[in-house]
Amino acid sequence: MDRKFVGLAMMAALVVAPAAAQQAITPAFIANDVPTNFTPPITANDYVRREAMVPMRDGTKLFTVILIPKGVSNAPIVLTRTPYNATARAGRMDSPNLLSTLPLSDEPFVNNGYIRVYQDVRGKYKSEGDYIVTRPVIGALNPTKVDHVTDGYDTIDWLVNKTNLPESNGKVGMIGSSYEGFTVVMALLAPHPALKVAAPESPMIDGWMGDDWFHYGAFRLANIGWIASQTGYKGKGQDPATGIYDNYEEFRRLGGAAEWAVASGFDQLPAWQKMVAHPAYDDFWQGQALDKLLAANPSNIPTIWEQGLWDQEDIYGAITAWEALKAKGKIGNNFLVMGPWRHSQINREGRELGPFKWNGDTAAQFREEMVLPLFNQYLKDGPAVSLPAAAIYNTGENHWDHFATWPLACESGCAAPLTPIYLQASGGLGFDKAAVGEDSYVSDPDKPVPHLPRPVNFDDGRWPDWLVQDQRSADGRPDVMTYQTPVLTKPVRVSGAPIADIVAKTTGTDGDFVVKVIDVYPDEVPGNAKMGGYQFAISLDIFRGRYRDSFAKPSAIPAGKVQRYKFRLPTVNHVFQPGHRIMVQVQSSLFPLYDRNPQKYVPNIFLAKKADYQKATITLERGGAMPSAVWLPVVPVDQSGAMALKR
Repeated sequence: MDRKFVGLAMMAALVVAPAAAQQAITPAFIANDVPTNFTPPITANDYVRREAMVPMRDGTKLFTVILIPKGVSNAPIVLTRTPYNATARAGRMDSPNLLSTLPLSDEPFVNNGYIRVYQDVRGKYKSEGDYIVTRPVIGALNPTKVDHVTDGYDTIDWLVNKTNLPESNGKVGMIGSSYEGFTVVMALLAPHPALKVAAPESPMIDGWMGDDWFHYGAFRLANIGWIASQTGYKGKGQDPATGIYDNYEEFRRLGGAAEWAVASGFDQLPAWQKMVAHPAYDDFWQGQALDKLLAANPSNIPTIWEQGLWDQEDIYGAITAWEALKAKGKIGNNFLVMGPWRHSQINREGRELGPFKWNGDTAAQFREEMVLPLFNQYLKDGPAVSLPAAAIYNTGENHWDHFATWPLACESGCAAPLTPIYLQASGGLGFDKAAVGEDSYVSDPDKPVPHLPRPVNFDDGRWPDWLVQDQRSADGRPDVMTYQTPVLTKPVRVSGAPIADIVAKTTGTDGDFVVKVIDVYPDEVPGNAKMGGYQFAISLDIFRGRYRDSFAKPSAIPAGKVQRYKFRLPTVNHVFQPGHRIMVQVQSSLFPLYDRNPQKYVPNIFLAKKADYQKATITLERGGAMPSAVWLPVVPVDQSGAMALKR
């Protein structure tokens, strides 16, 4: 054979051989690199994760995530029903460890061997059915045969069926904050026999009186975006881009809230249309007030009611529900906890709020020293616990107080009555009756008082703790009336709900009143210079003047005639220390958190036009037969005799 030919043949073999070998070990061509089924190994996990579509009585199936500690048997169940994505709520991080997987607030349950369940409410995320914001109970407002009462019942019924969840002991507790707290309360209206204990935290109880949507008739503009994100999409929604960073300027450019909704496209949403159709406290709102429904259907389920003292979203509901049940003689199985927290902070760390530092992680103390022992008692046959009727954080002395009864002072039925502190001449404030006089200011809807220093953007990080922000940003404005005591020489304790009692006249025919009770710090605070002179609002709220006589039937304010505006402020348990002052501020706007009042009576403020907004001169009356005052729950500083227990 020709040597040249042999050489070429050998070279060809060297070239072809690797290709042939490669062809031999390469799998056949695959049309899709995403396989039909792919399951990562989970043998290292210390828990089992299951998903189920739980059937309701009408055939609708609700998506449910179940997390079970590996190897457990006869374990109790903790259930949360949410509109905020059960998959996300059940997954703080992707981890083989259940302690890391579940949220921080679930750590006590994980450490005690609980089965944890999260469920999408009907119509949201992976659940079937129609979503209705805070779906009313079956009846006049809900002609269907299902509501959160029945959905909670049917879910628990499925969970305690050994066929579905053989690892359980057949006992269920419910817990949740905000909307999730609302679903807990709904389940209490007709509880399943397996529901043994409940913890509604910052629950939505009455959206018109003082929770999410209104405060005494003043609409919370901040919630328009929530309505859009929740009801505009089955899954996670988003606010429309407006191109304006300052929400103060954004809302001010338009007239009523409805004009902003039209500009943003929110007027298409049924939930918003219902809001606009019911600006007053009519049957639509009254029929959804859960405190009234609870009073009519009180349960025997041991329940711990939680509320933050500075909850910027649901500051009204928990204590109102607890008081309604107390009035029905249900104090033995209902416990109130009010901590130094913003909205839902009990699911996070509770060491601080704004510039204020608390005595340890108060949220962890709530979860580990109050919730867990109560749940262990009723779900694990654990040792009996002795919770006080009310555990209220003392925000002036920085510690928990535990009371056998609450409040310590109130209008009637308490150990102590309320004590009026009067608006005095020259910006004074005191417990002695004031001399007769008047103070006036001009409220201009075109220049409303901002609830925070501008620019105000609801996503700038200040929303959660705005209630404890320094009120000096408002003090000194010509449309904010400020009254303060001399420097205190001894402590003053307030424990209960203050009552604003404003006597005033206006040149308009409508108007709002914002009243704040403030702890003014000394000019110099040793070790913390920035707190010198700080104006710390311990309680504040807004009242829409058209509802002074009836929340259900508004009426125009007679121009130039003295009227009385009396309304309850959020609960306090505070000690004004020597060297501090007590201050009261009165104003007529808190914008853009609350919508502006046109100060000209229109049938529906949602539909007010730019031309309806007008300046008004408001005159506060001092002294005389009806003096302007704030009725404070003043009690002796030493309350050791009222303490239920100390930890």
